Amino acid sequence: MTHLVDFRQRFWFLVFSILLNSAGNALTIATNLGSAVWTGSSVNLANWIHIPLGTTLLLYGIVVTILNQLMLGHFDRRRFISNLLYILPFSYLVEFIGYFWTWLGIGHLPLVVRLVINLLGLLTVAAAVSIYQRCNLIQHPNDDLSYILRFRFLHGSAIIAQWTSYLPPVIITILAFIATGQLRAIGIGTLFALLAQGAIMGWSDTHVFPSLKHHVDVPKVSHHAS
Repeated sequence: MTHLVDFRQRFWFLVFSILLNSAGNALTIATNLGSAVWTGSSVNLANWIHIPLGTTLLLYGIVVTILNQLMLGHFDRRRFISNLLYILPFSYLVEFIGYFWTWLGIGHLPLVVRLVINLLGLLTVAAAVSIYQRCNLIQHPNDDLSYILRFRFLHGSAIIAQWTSYLPPVIITILAFIATGQLRAIGIGTLFALLAQGAIMGWSDTHVFPSLKHHVDVPKVSHHAS
């Protein structure tokens, strides 16, 4: 019975966090002042290789899902399926909630107001990621990469794990800029996410629904001397 109650709690926290994450991401897009690192990287990659953004996000998700399996060191079928399951509903929620923010006229507000809203959106995203990482039922593959790095290699450090997981999208954004001479969806909000999202996630772990604890399911790397 205890396990059932725990699962139900984690499930509803998961649903809430997906909605929160989608709303936050859509809000940063609507302000046009810089999206999260992975989102900005996807926009620039799509511009570089001339394929729709939705397709780019899907391909990104598949590649990172495979990378997660390599980082784990073994095939985790549940994690593999859950990573893929996350992509589709999340993408559509971001799109439709984005229509709502656009209808409200977020993009036409004064710059200072949009900046505050942009940062609020990024804070919301970080808190949402903290919530569903603690639930650990299904996760976006990009966030799961950070989660695996955090608990398998980096001794639970949310800040270092987030910075490390940002290396692929940052490299792709730089390559896309070199190839096209254009930089899209990158701004002050992206810089804020790059520098602070890991710290905000760590803070959220103990301050946003603190009764929700981490359900860690990745083995730590052994450091025995050979």
